[in-house]
Amino acid sequence: MAETAGPGVVRHLVCGLGNPGAAYHHTRHNVGFRVVEALAQRHGVMLAGSLCRARTAAVGSLLLAAPETFMNRSGYALRCLVERLGIEPQQVLVVYDEIHLTLGRLRLRSSGSPAGHRGMESILENLGTDQVPRLRLGIGRDEEPRGGQDLVDFVLSPFAPQERETATAMIERAADACETWVEQGRDAAMQAFNG
Repeated sequence: MAETAGPGVVRHLVCGLGNPGAAYHHTRHNVGFRVVEALAQRHGVMLAGSLCRARTAAVGSLLLAAPETFMNRSGYALRCLVERLGIEPQQVLVVYDEIHLTLGRLRLRSSGSPAGHRGMESILENLGTDQVPRLRLGIGRDEEPRGGQDLVDFVLSPFAPQERETATAMIERAADACETWVEQGRDAAMQAFNG
């Protein structure tokens, strides 16, 4: 069973981004959800409920969250969680897809721009800072869609059969990176998983 988290209990928050609903579960855009689901499974808890319009589960002083607000409005749920739990944006690790990284690659950063990712754009706008740690998971391939509808169709499509093994391994490595970030800190996680 997940513990109840309240102010003063949570020291770290790992927030995976995605779109709610079965139709989106296996899409490239939902790898953030899949990482927090993998973490929940590792620790024997289930993402449930609707705290700040997000499915959540607590593992000690770590809260896992998957906003149910749809990707482009993720910041509303995350701002509510940050305010309700009394934590700083630097205590949050946002996990999401990155089309400009090759499938399988991870990139952990402590701050920066949203680089065109609408979910991260919503988060930075709602938290009022770019000092939000983030873990980006590569979903790109050699021939990227150019933009517009092609880009939307690509990120909302499932991984091809020949990509699934790489995608699954990346999700597990991303879960490892989240645990390293919580247990050993940003620098150790960046050294171990960037590249």
